[in-house]
Amino acid sequence: MLCASVARGPAGYRATGTIAVSRWPYLPGSTLAVRIDGFSAPYHVALLGEGSFRNDGTYEVADAAAPAETLLVAGNRAGLAARSLRIAAPPSLHQSLLAVASYDDGIVFHDARTFSVLGILATGGAPSDAAFDAAGRLAATDTQGNAVTFAALSPWHVSHVGGVPLGDEIAVDGALRSVFVTNRDVKGDGALTRVTSDGSVTTVVTGRTAEGLAIDGRRGLVYVANVNDGTVTVVDARSMRSIRRFSAVPRVFSLALSPDGRRLYAVSNQSAASPFAQAGAAVAIDLRRSPPRVVARSRDLTFPIGAALDASGRTLFVTDEELDAVDVLDARTLAPKHAPLATCRTPWKPSLDWRGRLFVPCARDDRVDAFDSRTLRRLPRAPFATGSYPLAVAVWPGTRTSNASHRP
Repeated sequence: MLCASVARGPAGYRATGTIAVSRWPYLPGSTLAVRIDGFSAPYHVALLGEGSFRNDGTYEVADAAAPAETLLVAGNRAGLAARSLRIAAPPSLHQSLLAVASYDDGIVFHDARTFSVLGILATGGAPSDAAFDAAGRLAATDTQGNAVTFAALSPWHVSHVGGVPLGDEIAVDGALRSVFVTNRDVKGDGALTRVTSDGSVTTVVTGRTAEGLAIDGRRGLVYVANVNDGTVTVVDARSMRSIRRFSAVPRVFSLALSPDGRRLYAVSNQSAASPFAQAGAAVAIDLRRSPPRVVARSRDLTFPIGAALDASGRTLFVTDEELDAVDVLDARTLAPKHAPLATCRTPWKPSLDWRGRLFVPCARDDRVDAFDSRTLRRLPRAPFATGSYPLAVAVWPGTRTSNASHRP
């Protein structure tokens, strides 16, 4: 097929190229932009095995594809490249899973017990966050695109909902059977988008550059951190109307909400050594006050970015992207409870699972670190390898796993 479509040139001018794909297998439903290193486009592409090419050269695998090996070939007058990739069986609803949002590769599924890679769902975009709903459906953002990717575990099915530009963080509201996504930029402003179970999309402007996100499901409220104006916007989850906006801290980036909905934790993503020339910090905001007010502040932090709250352990974990560490703070006073946990390079958005395990994706190390949130000891086999530039970790407990033993 390739030979019939590409004219033969002098052998001395042919370059050997490389098709950039992961060393791990891809999952059915993947959409992968074929990128060639070694010679320039345009080039012809062909394949032998599962999948198909779109007109733009994007490689797609059907939801129902069986485990197999596929050969991709690309070439033009300047060069030739070939690469095999594997298609794996989709993950099971019954097993506990980690889904790592890898900016460069897609969603990397790991066995939550062994941390081994099961396969990659290439989303066709650059995911920055992911979340599971109670039925085992994963939702993932595209921080450079315009869609949310959904992957249902049983039966395995992958779909995309458009109209969600530049998604940053994502969270599930079980009561409304909806996902909420912060949008970094919608026509010059930050915004919040809701995608309901039937695929309908509603967006509301919140402030400048929306990033962090927290949901109060009992009260039907969504909190959005507007980084570039230092405010938090409160949105009614049902009406999708902004009902309040209050000042928080400069460059308010990440949010975490107490289970009772009374205290909001916020991270000021600043550094005294940065162009902003102000120290970063974590703060606690009392939402019962009118207007809400900062009632506790950590010491100056070097360059904090992400936060995860272990409410039962009364601990706030804050990642520091410059020190490659996790600060361990008392959730009431925000004073240090323990020396910072040394971790891998550029820790991003931390998360806790039902067992009290703290997962820390390290963007510049292509690894995820893991700790016991109570003993603060690193877990066996951690840190473990994952996709390129991991930013967040979502956890599915598996239908055979009880999640009653620990809730962060």
